[in-house]
Amino acid sequence: MFKPKAIYYEKDIENYELGKELMEKYKDIPKIEIASHNAIEEMRKKDNKEFVNMKRNLIIGVRKTHKFVENHKVSDYLVPYTSSGCTASCMYCYLVCNYNKCAYLRLFVNREQMLDKIIKVAEKSDKNLTFEIGSNSDLILENTITNNLVWTIENFKNSNKGKLTFPTKFDMVDDLLALDHKGKIIIRMSVNPEEIINKVESGTSRLVGRISAINKLKEAGYEIGILIAPVIFVENWKELYEELIKRLESELSEKVKKDLFFEVIFMTYSYVHTKINEEAFPNAIQLYDKEIMTGRGRGKYWYKEEMRKEGEAFFKDKLSKYFHNNEILYIV
Repeated sequence: MFKPKAIYYEKDIENYELGKELMEKYKDIPKIEIASHNAIEEMRKKDNKEFVNMKRNLIIGVRKTHKFVENHKVSDYLVPYTSSGCTASCMYCYLVCNYNKCAYLRLFVNREQMLDKIIKVAEKSDKNLTFEIGSNSDLILENTITNNLVWTIENFKNSNKGKLTFPTKFDMVDDLLALDHKGKIIIRMSVNPEEIINKVESGTSRLVGRISAINKLKEAGYEIGILIAPVIFVENWKELYEELIKRLESELSEKVKKDLFFEVIFMTYSYVHTKINEEAFPNAIQLYDKEIMTGRGRGKYWYKEEMRKEGEAFFKDKLSKYFHNNEILYIV
């Protein structure tokens, strides 16, 4: 269970039910009032080596940005929701665009306002929309602190239209199993080979726990997808990822495999990641590989086209072999 070292909070959170609950829950934790969750001067001045320690803090504020962004994968819209950032320390995390702003966990207490907008947009649409509510955080992790995911499912189930979806790397799903979600929730578990989880996804659930969580969620009636993400082309990547796919085929329940879908996403990386990882994780593996990576905009890298094509062919072949009845939504 996450216990914050300190709470940084906006004064306005005390006007919301969740804000009051969190202040009471953490009444014994040192608190620092801030003007904005987006501009914490103390954080901005910290060195890269403080990255992990910064993640021990909890920031609580009111979300002011509510812009929906069109998406054309599992969801129709990416939706700003109840949290941003995470307590884990995945070395490739795309939220680490600026470590002293995006990395640590920020909670937003105006959940009623955010969910109300989703429901209104859903009900006005001519088609049944799906909303991605977990693109900026991990809602399974957040739920252990706020109970927001339980609250969301219970308050969304009676909406006339729409579905919600989110990805996760965590296995703490027991609080969701007895909920009457009415088939409106799509949960996508992110997986990687055990070796990569252990070396690169620090602070997340182990593979065995993630697979067990998938089986439990499917038994509870949730729609399930699997993200093989991010794919990292380490030296022995083909052996590692085929073993992962074989393990999924062996350990997932028949009920899961009946209508499971896959997403495959190759890793992107950045100069910011490199500098933070060198100082915060000096003994960690090097994820940037100049031989197979190339620039993708200012300070960002991704795998070269020939590497991506090889990876795409590999995953199409192996997933078709072990999961020939299941759809691959995309490989990017």
